[in-house]
Amino acid sequence: MKARVTVTLKSGILDPQGKAIEGALKSLGVDGVANVRQGKVFDIELAGADKAKAEAALKSAADKLLANTVIENYAIELKA
Repeated sequence: MKARVTVTLKSGILDPQGKAIEGALKSLGVDGVANVRQGKVFDIELAGADKAKAEAALKSAADKLLANTVIENYAIELKA
């Protein structure tokens, strides 16, 4: 089973890297850029086919390692 865990900063948390990317895009002439927020994506392959068990394991991994839950949110997407 494949999964994707997407980690993003919570709204209200300053994102200096996103601001730098926004400035770079504007300097490259990309029109209409209003706000850039950066994040992390983890593509993970899991053994087994039990979606509930996989989601519980990924939630535990995200809470303990993949995300700083004080300042970040995460979303888990399972793919069969």
